[in-house]
Amino acid sequence: MSLLPFCEWLAITDWSIALHESLYLYPVIETTHVLALLLFVGSVTFVDLRLLGWVFPEVPVSEVTSRILPWTAAGFLVIAVTGALLFYAIPVRTYLSIFFRFKMLVLAGAGINAGLFHLTVSRGGPSWDRDPKPPLRARLTGAVSMISWALVIVMGRMIAYNWFDCDSQPQSDFVNWAAGCVLGP
Repeated sequence: MSLLPFCEWLAITDWSIALHESLYLYPVIETTHVLALLLFVGSVTFVDLRLLGWVFPEVPVSEVTSRILPWTAAGFLVIAVTGALLFYAIPVRTYLSIFFRFKMLVLAGAGINAGLFHLTVSRGGPSWDRDPKPPLRARLTGAVSMISWALVIVMGRMIAYNWFDCDSQPQSDFVNWAAGCVLGP
């Protein structure tokens, strides 16, 4: 199932065109996206570093998360809205970007990692909450989170480059497949 026809339709809507061609609005949205990303990843990094046992060993993990996660949630909300608007402004090129697709996969993995932490690992928190070095599962969750968000940032930045755009042919069959390129006969 391809979302390409939907993206093509989206690209010709008046608001998508206006947003893409806007002299001020698009850069403001992009800047807001990056600043919110700083807030989000910065706050997540504090939690991850505490889970790894590398910072604040005397502070309970529950205290770190209760103070920081509201900022994380606010940052994520702004990232989600501005990210959707950035996609809306350039839907076809973004959808066909191999970097965007990889970013979405890693983003899903980061979300699953966070969900698993909150549904399973953190439930055992009372037994290790004050430990300077949390158990292995908590440390692995923190490490996976940090790696995932670093990859999301790098892939997000790479979307701007046209190294593997579908109109840059010839490319390997793998790249054409991964980007969803529809090649003529």
